[in-house]
Amino acid sequence: MNDLGPSALTLLVLRFAFLAVLWAFVFAVVYALRSDLFGQKVRKMPAADAAAPSAMAAPSPAPTPSRGSAAPHGSSTGATRLVITGGAKEGLEIQLPTDQLTIGRSSDSGLVIRDDYTSTHHARLLNWAEGWVIQDLDSTNGTFLDGTRVIVPTQIPLNTPVKIGTTSFELRR
Repeated sequence: MNDLGPSALTLLVLRFAFLAVLWAFVFAVVYALRSDLFGQKVRKMPAADAAAPSAMAAPSPAPTPSRGSAAPHGSSTGATRLVITGGAKEGLEIQLPTDQLTIGRSSDSGLVIRDDYTSTHHARLLNWAEGWVIQDLDSTNGTFLDGTRVIVPTQIPLNTPVKIGTTSFELRR
């Protein structure tokens, strides 16, 4: 009869524990890669928002500056171009479209930023009644307007730095 002593039994338990931890690590890596490649799960709309289909076309909260003071640089009503002021594409100027511009690592984005700190679908610029508004699309590393993280859709004043990943840009006339 093959009798397992305390040291052999302990070694067997440690082997199974190590194997379980190893598999948990593998599943965590696969989950992180999947969410980075394919984005977050789509959330269901509450019943109140589902009744009004026009609520999907525009951001639901009223776009107001997230900083406490009024915008020091003026409104973004007259912005016609986006100028990249820092990052890999520094100096690039983009003519702003009439309605919206998506920003992210995805090739279907209007402004493609390929760096390790930018999400696949990172942010969206929307042409709102009072000017351009930036909306963070639940990105991992956030979108920053003049150093403040954007949580709700926020109006962008002219010549105010917006940072996404390692890229900074401003809206200009």
